[in-house]
Amino acid sequence: MKNYISALLFIFLLLFGSLYSQDTKTLRVMTYNIHHGQGMDGKIDIKRISDICKDANADLIALQEVDRGVERTGKIDIMNLLKEYTDLSIAFGKNIDFQGGDYGNGILSKYKIDSVKNIHYKMIRPGEQRGMLQSVVNINGENVVFIDTHTGDKSNDEEKQMNVDEIISAIKDYPDMPVILCGDFNSTPDTKMHKALKEYFVDIWEMLNGSNGYSFPSVNPDRRIDYIYISKNILNRIKPLSIKLIRSEASDHLPVVAEFELLGN
Repeated sequence: MKNYISALLFIFLLLFGSLYSQDTKTLRVMTYNIHHGQGMDGKIDIKRISDICKDANADLIALQEVDRGVERTGKIDIMNLLKEYTDLSIAFGKNIDFQGGDYGNGILSKYKIDSVKNIHYKMIRPGEQRGMLQSVVNINGENVVFIDTHTGDKSNDEEKQMNVDEIISAIKDYPDMPVILCGDFNSTPDTKMHKALKEYFVDIWEMLNGSNGYSFPSVNPDRRIDYIYISKNILNRIKPLSIKLIRSEASDHLPVVAEFELLGN
């Protein structure tokens, strides 16, 4: 009889835990330029990157500078390795061919990724092709648009404004959906790009944290170029609670992690 009751209790706890986990009221988001897994010690260590992701306990993670089948990282598929290490769903957006493989942005998600779309930014100067990886995930029955981007590292206001215009154009494909925009924008808060984005988005660091938020380089950082934004029209559905940097030398950037309360429709 005791064994029967114990078994019933175990089943109840499993079911209750499953229902509770699917009804979460908070959402943790991280953005991290992983520098193809190469740390400041010169070592390529994807397990080290995965440990940072797991320790952050983020639900959605935007990664930049991701290799797949590239010579310099031993032809490994970084996103598949991270999937193996973290047990999260993945998406990858290729931006360029590089050393026999692919190079671009990646997404890790605790939630099922319903759709993925990768857009290459228009460019007016020679240089590395950059892109915007868009995904739709379903959280507690509500679709959320999660965008991961890496814009150019050259100071060109005209091209940066083109990037902003393409981001705004992209989110019009998802009317009324909450939009979370993350990435390495290679632009500091005083730039025209940042000011243009703030016409449509809320900069979570600026909203919640009074410190400088310097995220690059990871050793003695002196500028903020990694951001988490949300679209202005969803502040009644997603409430920013906190945002912080994670100190690590696993890459040349620091990870940025934000937590939100899900308010529902």
